[in-house]
Amino acid sequence: MKPHTACKTCWSRRDFLFRSGGGVSGLALAYLLNQEQLLAGEIDTASAACAAAPIGFNPYAPKPPHFKPRATAVISLFMTGGVSHVDTFDPKPALSKYAGQPLDGKVAGDVIVRQGHPGPLMPSPFGFKRYGQSGIEVSDLFPQVGGHADEIAFVRSVYGQSNDHVQATYEMQMGQTRMGFPSLGSWVTYGLGSENTSLPAYVVIHDTRGGPIGGVTDWSAGFLPASYQGTLFRSTGDPIIDLSPPSSVGPEQERARLNLLAKLNELDMQQYPGNTDLAARISSYELAFRMQGCAPEALDVTRESEATRKLYGLDDPITEPFARQCLMARRLVEHGVRFVQLFHGGMGNQNVDTWDAHGDVKANHSQHAAESDRPIAGLLTDLKSRGLLDSTLVMWHAEFGRMPISQRGVGRDHNPGAMTIWMAGAGIKGGQAIGASDDFGYKAEQQPVSYHDLHATILQLLGIDHKKLTYRFNGRDMRLTDVYGVPIPQIVA
Repeated sequence: MKPHTACKTCWSRRDFLFRSGGGVSGLALAYLLNQEQLLAGEIDTASAACAAAPIGFNPYAPKPPHFKPRATAVISLFMTGGVSHVDTFDPKPALSKYAGQPLDGKVAGDVIVRQGHPGPLMPSPFGFKRYGQSGIEVSDLFPQVGGHADEIAFVRSVYGQSNDHVQATYEMQMGQTRMGFPSLGSWVTYGLGSENTSLPAYVVIHDTRGGPIGGVTDWSAGFLPASYQGTLFRSTGDPIIDLSPPSSVGPEQERARLNLLAKLNELDMQQYPGNTDLAARISSYELAFRMQGCAPEALDVTRESEATRKLYGLDDPITEPFARQCLMARRLVEHGVRFVQLFHGGMGNQNVDTWDAHGDVKANHSQHAAESDRPIAGLLTDLKSRGLLDSTLVMWHAEFGRMPISQRGVGRDHNPGAMTIWMAGAGIKGGQAIGASDDFGYKAEQQPVSYHDLHATILQLLGIDHKKLTYRFNGRDMRLTDVYGVPIPQIVA
């Protein structure tokens, strides 16, 4: 079967399978090997020059920001399951004063819970302590993060639209409660590109216990070109599965295959010039080849000193898993990766392996804070000591907060009406609490901050005007913040 004669760029199914499966990779690989003088002489200079033209398409090519940025990279620390703000970074003395009383009648509107079994107001089982010159109150769960209070801006009035894990995670990641939209990391890499040609611009590392709620859609590129979706790295074992060629393929055999594939691709590009889809695929194979040499080194935490490994908590089996993720994140940012997202909490057993504290908030949050407090503090300390914190935005967040009333006696249900997130680095003014929830932590009250506002703030710190970062889709200029979003004015000094 041949392509329709009236359309020179149309492919039959057989043509597509042949070109994508048998021809695409060789062009990029052969050209790169030839540049490094690792190929035999069969590929001459003319062939390499011809191959170089389509490879010039690089979706990660650096792009200028709209204005001078405060940050050039982002590390997102996503606490899967929904952290209780009233037990971590938003102290509420009223919960003790009115303990055992119903919340109804004390706040405007009906009290809505996700899973039922609403109980009375429940004080936090954790104490709070003031830290630093700012005197910001932080729970006993996070003493080491509290030590960085003067470097952190706590936003205590964030609110979302959904009390469902998946929809709320989508909203925090994409600005929408439904799938099919680009994630924050995809928008950032689409807008700015990357500073490293040998690693993905957007890297995701999730918990060893499993992926986050929402799955791979959490780092989807949505309607943006697929090049901008997140690339999943593993924190243990081989970081990228099947990155290296099989041991059964020797160097001579591989060279022979690459020579043939390069010639076939050269003919294909001559026959179908200007095929951006093919150029994008070639770019991905080019990146994959370069990653064979760069990714293992960038992710090898054994290269770090014993003092650095101890700083993060790699010497403790409780902190070691997330410590490894945090140390990998610092190494990736150091290598020029634009956006690194870490997920703490995985879908092994949702109520145990995530922050989803329906059953017992004290046991659940004690476990997960013990796993993450030291690694996060180590990350902030390490970034600062290396001069990276000034150019790196570190953000701690989840999909929503939790209720001020009890559930089944000692648990807390979902609460999208109020949550606390915090940011550090990137010239942020630390030692401040922005906004406030009501006396009980049920709803954002003073300076409510929507997820769109939060996204607009992040983009602004990266030098991007959220109203100008658009992509034409379905006849409309789409953006991360839809038609909303106001950056938090006092986030920076």
